[in-house]
Amino acid sequence: MIVATTPYLTGYRVTEVKGQVFGLVVRSRGLAGNFVARLRSIVGGEIHEYTQLLEDTRRQALDRMIQNATLMGANAVISMRFDSSEIGTSMSEIVAYGTAVVIVPDANAGHPTID
Repeated sequence: MIVATTPYLTGYRVTEVKGQVFGLVVRSRGLAGNFVARLRSIVGGEIHEYTQLLEDTRRQALDRMIQNATLMGANAVISMRFDSSEIGTSMSEIVAYGTAVVIVPDANAGHPTID
């Protein structure tokens, strides 16, 4: 499935808009992870425990969005975005969202080549 942050895809045309699609994940770092992260925050720098948590959560939200778009009959998602927020003091919410569409190659536009 093609996922793009742009509202169009060069070399393709949208034949059908299936609608809004999203993937949502709420995660919490466990008590031990929060403790280690707080200790690291005292000295400063990157907090690897949270970085890894958010990377994994973004990937899962993206995978869920793609799964939902597939169920809707789409073969691409355009205008994809991520949004995040905190819930309480220990939980993070990540949502991936965009517009699920059906695309076909556009013979008039030509196709970009990958070298």
